[in-house]
Amino acid sequence: MQTLDNFNFAGKKAFVRVDFNVPLDENLNITDDTRMRAALPTLKKIIADGGSVIIGSHLGRPKKGPEDKFSLKHVVAHLSELLGQPVKFVDDSIGEKVKAAVAELKPGEVLVLENLRFYAEEEGKPRGLAEDASDEEKAAAKKAVKASQKEFTKELASLADVYVNDAFGTAHRAHASTALIADYFTPENKMFGYLMEKEVKAVEKVMKDINRPFTAIMGGSKVSSKIEIIENLLNKVDNLIITGGMTYTFTKAQGGKIGNSICEDDKLDLALDLMKKAKEKGVNLVLAVDAKIADAFSNDANTKIVPVNQIPDGWEGLDIGPESEKIFADVIKKSKTILWNGPTGVFEFENFTHGSRSVGEAIVEATKNGAFSLVGGGDSVACVNKFGLANGVSYVSTGGGALLEAIEGKILPGIKAIQG
Repeated sequence: MQTLDNFNFAGKKAFVRVDFNVPLDENLNITDDTRMRAALPTLKKIIADGGSVIIGSHLGRPKKGPEDKFSLKHVVAHLSELLGQPVKFVDDSIGEKVKAAVAELKPGEVLVLENLRFYAEEEGKPRGLAEDASDEEKAAAKKAVKASQKEFTKELASLADVYVNDAFGTAHRAHASTALIADYFTPENKMFGYLMEKEVKAVEKVMKDINRPFTAIMGGSKVSSKIEIIENLLNKVDNLIITGGMTYTFTKAQGGKIGNSICEDDKLDLALDLMKKAKEKGVNLVLAVDAKIADAFSNDANTKIVPVNQIPDGWEGLDIGPESEKIFADVIKKSKTILWNGPTGVFEFENFTHGSRSVGEAIVEATKNGAFSLVGGGDSVACVNKFGLANGVSYVSTGGGALLEAIEGKILPGIKAIQG
């Protein structure tokens, strides 16, 4: 498989699929440029070689085509600052205007295309259908957009000599620019960017090259959104810590009192089934034994620590308690491979950050002692950044949905398109 380091981009035009889907405030200023900075090593390598860069990305979720607030023109000035050189922009993704802008690109120059999501063909999903459209109309619209998607993809590919995918965050989508476009390039002219390469290696290390004990910490509010991940992990891990809002579904399933805590009442049997499977597979499934509870969903609520299965009516669990912190930390510190996805509580409220911070600190300590630790999923990443722990773990993933699907054991279209 071709790699960025082994390729000389001199005189070549490279279509680089990045993930510049960055948050903007009401004045359209970037509030977090992490994803942009993550792409810089790839862009700088191509520029240094004397190649020219054509950048494609999504921004937001435009529903009906072009919308000013979702235009990638809003990232151009900041990208120019980060690269230390002027960056060009064209207000379309395909067409004569784009071809002309690409033709004018000189070695070392960078051009940002307009948001690829402005075209329905990027995702291959029809738009603008009436709510009462018949099944026949929906099928016809889908067929039409799939047919035009091929032309859209072909035209994108025709802009460049080389294809570089550096957008792990969208690798689980079979979009025109993340998967289909790769078919138009020979194996020696398509490759992962540095970020994508690091993400793929980190996931493979956690899922295939396991040093034991292997501990996964799964947070989040709903068991239903993590079922497939938990079931896949039960075949791989030695310890599975289930925390966050899911705690209370498991607690209630075992007959505990959870007060007003978040709970999926229709998933109680599933929780018991997952506990049974863990036992059968010899996996140590770890749940909280105490909780920091509040009499309102608020940072300023009254709080107390109680056993997790004795939460009074009118109170809800918003974080784990000190005994759970000790139990979790003890398991984590003895681990050699660690995966963390999801906080232990409502870490956005300062009074309920302690559990998540203690988990993060235990992971940092284990990492210092030789463990490989992967942190991924938006809230876990926000946690390690908030607590200043990101540099103390082995790898922080930029991919939310993509990472979760990889952990589920799914083959990601954006990765398969390059690896074959």
